[in-house]
Amino acid sequence: MDRKAILILLISFVVLLVWFPLTNRLFPPVPVPKSTNLAAQATNLVALDTNRPAAAPMVQPPTLTAVAALTASFLRPDAPEQVLAIESAEARYTFTSHGGGLKVVELKEYPETVGCGRKRAAAKNKLATVNGPTFVPALTLLDGAAIQGDGQFQLTHMANGVHAEKTLTNGLRLVKEFQIGTNHLLSVAVRLENRSDQPVKLPVQEWVIGTATPLDRHDDGRLMGVMWFDGAKAQDITETFFGNRTMGCIPGTPHSEYLGGASNVVWAAVHNQFFALAAIPSGPAPRLIARRLDLPPPTEQERQADSRLVAKPFAYQTALLYPEATLAPNEAVERRFDLFAGPKEYNTLARHASHMKNNLDQVMGFGGFFGFCAKPLLLSMNGLHGALSLPYGWAIIVITIIIKIVFWPLTNASTKSMKRMAALQPQMKTLQEKYKGDPKKMNEKLMEFMKEHKVNPMGGCLPMLLQIPVFFGFYTMLQSAIELRGAQFLWACDLSKPDTIFVIPGLGFIPFFGIAGLGLPLNPLPLLMGVTMLWQARLTPPSPGMDPVQQKIMKYMPLMFLVFLYNFSAGLTLYWTVQNLLTIAQMKLTKAKDPAAPAPKSPAPAGPPKKKK
Repeated sequence: MDRKAILILLISFVVLLVWFPLTNRLFPPVPVPKSTNLAAQATNLVALDTNRPAAAPMVQPPTLTAVAALTASFLRPDAPEQVLAIESAEARYTFTSHGGGLKVVELKEYPETVGCGRKRAAAKNKLATVNGPTFVPALTLLDGAAIQGDGQFQLTHMANGVHAEKTLTNGLRLVKEFQIGTNHLLSVAVRLENRSDQPVKLPVQEWVIGTATPLDRHDDGRLMGVMWFDGAKAQDITETFFGNRTMGCIPGTPHSEYLGGASNVVWAAVHNQFFALAAIPSGPAPRLIARRLDLPPPTEQERQADSRLVAKPFAYQTALLYPEATLAPNEAVERRFDLFAGPKEYNTLARHASHMKNNLDQVMGFGGFFGFCAKPLLLSMNGLHGALSLPYGWAIIVITIIIKIVFWPLTNASTKSMKRMAALQPQMKTLQEKYKGDPKKMNEKLMEFMKEHKVNPMGGCLPMLLQIPVFFGFYTMLQSAIELRGAQFLWACDLSKPDTIFVIPGLGFIPFFGIAGLGLPLNPLPLLMGVTMLWQARLTPPSPGMDPVQQKIMKYMPLMFLVFLYNFSAGLTLYWTVQNLLTIAQMKLTKAKDPAAPAPKSPAPAGPPKKKK
């Protein structure tokens, strides 16, 4: 690496720091339209599950304005409400006559928020919810007045569940029956019955699954989305799609709706970082539609009191789409769903996935290559926590030690190789000077020299390359591991969030580190991680042939991790800090047990031939 390359590297780093603030200033985000009247064509849908022939091709799906979820616009403003609540060991389910659906699910084992000290005790008084009481109830049917009517249902208790019913003036009767199961599961049966002596035309029907909402008012929605499974692969629709940003940063025209599926929607779910609401129809649904909804922004007074509040919060409402059809007199159609409303806890989701053979555990987001590492890491962490009663912070440390032991032979050989390389540097520099005018010849001689002395220039990189999947596996796991929510370790109150101990006001403008309008959070674990990375870099022998300027650059390059991980979860920085300390200990142990052999001396140049006497 020459000086020009080093200069380019430094300039790239500076550009990276200012890129996002600069693009947001030059290309301010285009606001999402307040109404979502961008109806998308919904074709190739299967007919209703009746004995009648397929209906005419499906028309455009109905639309729902962005404020409908908040104001329940499918009802009259003065509509009275009847609510019924039933409970299981895990949750409290509240049903409403407004739409005859599931209004809100309160999870008994999870507080609404996780705080520290007194805030932590106060947070336990309120429970985490799924869907939320201000949104369209789950399993509400949105399809216009032809079926919706006034939107009012009659609710009655039934054995271990709730019965919702209404009859329209055209003789169409709607019946919904909800029964509580185990492990956050409900069984739902919905029937549309034509009790009249005339055919009844059913328009396109939207069966609302629910709404993905932020965890709290500080949640920016990056880990919130809509997911559905097509029988082979799970697709996660997030703000990347709805924001429609070129290269992830330059704003384009936002998408307000997503339409997916082709008679292959095995299940669909709305989710945030830790909770999910999923609908699993008895047979694959034709399509699904998701809409981005703007939520009420915080007031100016609220922003002044807490500048961490998200200025433009949003949510995603999702529904399964079924095509129009006609019910003959005395004909009925029934649909059945299983409804999961609970935490993204892997063991529970895996049991449901195994029982129903539907891969519901992919709601965890463990797809892709790094998900292959995330799953065993999560299972190992939970296994240590359950078998040995280890707190989750110590479980992460034990897993890190186990990983280091597994990689020990490889890293040990790598450390020895680097030491031999360092001992051979003078001879290698001599070769470089000798053949500096012929780079090809120089590389050949260097390779011959390293082969002769049994050293590998890539030996030091291989252990790091093998640990990259483990690092990203931890990163992926911590995105949705609800077990770490509220898990304490030393000063960290919540291993799923940064370990902030206090905030320095007035420094929120610092890119990557500061919080705009609030200040600079002081997070000890990332700082410790940065110190251990610098310590490890100082102990690592430099590559042969590297000039002093390049050596200094490479010693400080690990601070890039500090930049990107400073405001990430404490669980990840805890893993990386412990892994650095173990690597340092291994390097010192290897040095003590296997001191570097003295470098072979270069042969002395031959002197002038001696004269014979």
